[in-house]
Amino acid sequence: NTYHQCTTAFMLGNISNVQSIFIVCGYTDMRKSIDGLVAIIKDTYDLNPFDNSLFLFCGRRGDRLNAIHWEQDGFVLMYKRLEGGRFQWPRSKEEVRDITWQEFRWLMEGLSIDQPKALKKVSHRDV
Repeated sequence: NTYHQCTTAFMLGNISNVQSIFIVCGYTDMRKSIDGLVAIIKDTYDLNPFDNSLFLFCGRRGDRLNAIHWEQDGFVLMYKRLEGGRFQWPRSKEEVRDITWQEFRWLMEGLSIDQPKALKKVSHRDV
């Protein structure tokens, strides 16, 4: 159906084409609004929130996350709550970390982004 095809092309919060995924390690106050999260991205980590990136934040409880993404005409704030578990969120450092799509999938499935047995990508320069 043509209507369905048109609406899916303009979905709110479509992250399928983001260039980078950044995870903000440590704890974030989950009451922060879009403006508060944008301020963290710019002021604390000196990153550009208008880049084609997805920024992930997690609170102390560990079962909820906020994601923020710029969509050419405004920010989209996405929220996810796990019903049966917690996100394996890196808490050791107050840093922002660039993660891969595979690490993002692990995180969304409740797994650690640091999988010691996972095969790492090897470039031809490493061989």
